Amino acid sequence: MKKFPNAAAAVALAACASAASAETTMGIVVKIGGIPWFNAMEEGIKERAAELGVSAEMIGPTSADPALQVRAIEDLIAKGVDVIGVVPNDEAALEPVLKKAMDAGIKVVAHEGPGLNNVDWNFELASADGFGEAHAELLCEKTDEPGKYAVYVGSLTVPLHNAWADAGIKWIAENCADKLQPVGDRYGVAESVDDSRSTALDLIAANPDLRGFLAFGSQGPIGAGRAIEERRLAGKVHVMGPFSPGQGQKLLKNDVISGGFMWNPAEAGRVFVTMGNMLVNGDEITSGTEIEGLGVVEPDAATRNIITDNLLEINKSTVDELAAKGL
Repeated sequence: MKKFPNAAAAVALAACASAASAETTMGIVVKIGGIPWFNAMEEGIKERAAELGVSAEMIGPTSADPALQVRAIEDLIAKGVDVIGVVPNDEAALEPVLKKAMDAGIKVVAHEGPGLNNVDWNFELASADGFGEAHAELLCEKTDEPGKYAVYVGSLTVPLHNAWADAGIKWIAENCADKLQPVGDRYGVAESVDDSRSTALDLIAANPDLRGFLAFGSQGPIGAGRAIEERRLAGKVHVMGPFSPGQGQKLLKNDVISGGFMWNPAEAGRVFVTMGNMLVNGDEITSGTEIEGLGVVEPDAATRNIITDNLLEINKSTVDELAAKGL
């Protein structure tokens, strides 16, 4: 056994061990792992954690299954992390486990979860109405001949995707009903390229007058675009939605995807870490607080939401620059 030369050295070593164990720890559970959007978010998490000197990891389940998110959060509670972040697939399914986390003294930060109750804060880089309406207006502008349009969401239980869809559908009904009518209700396929593609192929076959897709979920525009490419309908059936510029760059340039809007998922990752660190340090977030990545905020204390508008347009002029940033 190693002997210390004196008591002072032993005290110093104990202090160092205590400081190391006091490092702030965070775990951020996203909808699904291995796709470009959340890969970019993970980079932002790692970068900001290194800057602040905290420990942060992203957990991406193998499928967009709320049960897998619950299990991941249970594991983080058992580890005793200081902060849990989440991008929910199903708000209602997560409420009990998030309450358990908060009861254990863990700070909880959400993104794309505006209806969650058991959080310290939920933050958004785009307002739900503005995001849905922007895509709907773009689809209306691109559509020449009257016909139908389809709506994709990540799943029928993702609240924010469905809020975007609600806003988009409402905008078209009020401003573009002479050109566009919805086909079906909405399809919960937009977190899977394969499901989005196969659903698009079915819709194209069943609806000769299909004019477009509002695809909310980063894999939706890619899958629908591939179906349109296969059927050689570029420029005739338009796809609008948020997607990874690097993943959809070629499809956009070939007029298979017509455009969309996004926020920077890497920046969202950075905000997770910034806000988590603020909460652990006891910093208050009030009207006028400046948060890196969000700007000066006007938080809604009643709903625990911080909503900003930091939209980026994805078009032929911007896609190369956005892709070059690793988005």
